[in-house]
Amino acid sequence: MCVRVVSGWSVCVRRSFLSDSFLPPPRCRVCSVAHVRINSVFHAKVRGKSLDQMSSSFEQMRANVGKLLRGIDRYNPENLATLERYVETQARENAYDLEANLAVLKLYQFNPAYFQTQVTSQILLKALTNLPHTDFTLCKCMIDQTHQEERPIRQILYLGNLLETCHFQSFWTSLEENRELIDGITGFEDSVRKFICHVVGITYQTIEHRLLAEMLGDPLDTQVKVWMNKYGWTENEEGQIFIFNQEESVKPKNIVEKIDFESVSSIMATSQ
Repeated sequence: MCVRVVSGWSVCVRRSFLSDSFLPPPRCRVCSVAHVRINSVFHAKVRGKSLDQMSSSFEQMRANVGKLLRGIDRYNPENLATLERYVETQARENAYDLEANLAVLKLYQFNPAYFQTQVTSQILLKALTNLPHTDFTLCKCMIDQTHQEERPIRQILYLGNLLETCHFQSFWTSLEENRELIDGITGFEDSVRKFICHVVGITYQTIEHRLLAEMLGDPLDTQVKVWMNKYGWTENEEGQIFIFNQEESVKPKNIVEKIDFESVSSIMATSQ
């Protein structure tokens, strides 16, 4: 007979619940009922896990990693597994933490035997999603030259160079040939399009609809209007998109210099 506890729940059932596994059908009828009840509740909770719970789980992970990075454990290679899982979670959840990613690359510098090409690729791709900030350059400078020549890191560095030099059409062509690079990087393309729109916004006053579509890597013209609406751009009947009057953004600046008498008294004295 099984030992009874509160409300007909048995010791064996409690052990099954804690291990998240199914035990063989118990001999006791009470245990059998309780066993089914606990497992059904557990799986109902798993199936009903909401996006809010997933978000809070990531925030908890971010907090734990933040605590780890504040101490000497930041340079402990035994923490690489935790930090690498955090990088993968960033890619999956469309989140970003530059400090943690730089810590991973620093540990790879100190411990070359632990270097992971896949994780490094994810870090570089996430850095590209944060353009026009200099995160990509920071990460690239922490990767050994020999590893920069490896696939797929070499292709990612090439894509980054195309974006930084504003060769957007070439970027989309190259990305189409290497689609496997961004597998698992949620929101990568939209983040790049956001950067491209930023460049267009500070560069153009008007731009042809066709050219903007090519820059956004949208040959089917399904996303151009979405981004136009997002930034408040308008299009006339001739296919010209009005971006911004750059001349209106130029603001005059008055420069006022204050010089006190003591600072010039010595000069006045020597000139007499």
